[in-house]
Amino acid sequence: MKTKIVTSALLSLALFSCSDSDNESKKEFKLFTTSNTTGKVSVTDMSTTTPMTYSFTVASTDADGAYYFDDTDEFILASRTNNKVELYDNVSEAISSGATSLLLGASSTVDFNNAREIAVMGDKVVVTQDQNAANSNTNKLIVYQKTATGFTLLNSYTVNFKTWGIHLVGNTLYAVADLTADLVVFENFFANANGAITPTKRVAIEGLVRTHGITYSTSDDTMVLTDVGDAASNSDGGVIVIKNFKSTLMSTSNMGMIAMNKQIRIYGSATMLGNPVDVAYDSRTKKIYVAERLFGGGKVLEFDTPTTNVNATPTSSRDEAGVSSVYLLRK
Repeated sequence: MKTKIVTSALLSLALFSCSDSDNESKKEFKLFTTSNTTGKVSVTDMSTTTPMTYSFTVASTDADGAYYFDDTDEFILASRTNNKVELYDNVSEAISSGATSLLLGASSTVDFNNAREIAVMGDKVVVTQDQNAANSNTNKLIVYQKTATGFTLLNSYTVNFKTWGIHLVGNTLYAVADLTADLVVFENFFANANGAITPTKRVAIEGLVRTHGITYSTSDDTMVLTDVGDAASNSDGGVIVIKNFKSTLMSTSNMGMIAMNKQIRIYGSATMLGNPVDVAYDSRTKKIYVAERLFGGGKVLEFDTPTTNVNATPTSSRDEAGVSSVYLLRK
């Protein structure tokens, strides 16, 4: 998911060589990441001439999904270790004081197992549950309301596709169907009653092998998706950009296909893309930030948005072991 302009997130790795509105009153440009192996999250302040990355220990060794509430200086993640949404307080203070860990301020009840992503709209927090043996192979979308003291469970939905990335635009939820090339749309998502829900629309992306990451920019109508290809390969991943997305989606029938000629594709041996599990996009700079989970054990990659299909070398790259999600705050 991963952008809030105020743009689902990555570091301009120019800094160091993976579900939206504009507000100019306060300048902020930060990249947040989680890891599913290290028990750490990172925050990169990209507003300075020389961006700085800060690493913090959190309560979960295995985490996925990331979001930052800039108005309250709170960071949330989906804990795969504890099966909760976890909220960490006073991120800016932790940076300025040189702290090495973030303070766990609140957490949800245990309502999911095997979380993969978070998306946020207002005070609503949506978590994806990916099927596994521990959850009886059930794919879910779980909705919480963020309160002054924590999180309240609002809804739990089952879906008929394997979940991974999600992105919210108002009451519309965009999701990828893992193990497929498909993009799924739920209009009026928050109006659904508990239980099984059916997508408003489902379309395939021609040439995409296995979807994972997703983000969308309303400011320039750009959808960005990632393709992990064969999960065992560290060289067959890619990023797909779809410009004029709303009209493209509207002109594609339900269960239809968005053709190659509607896409701009970043694939190839120079990209370092093997398993790009999450993505963020900055509509101002036209930069794409990727959480690459497999290549080199985990990297945060930055690309310029191309105008044509390209085998592009990242404009910036840094190692981050087990990186599982990326979120970009731009104000």
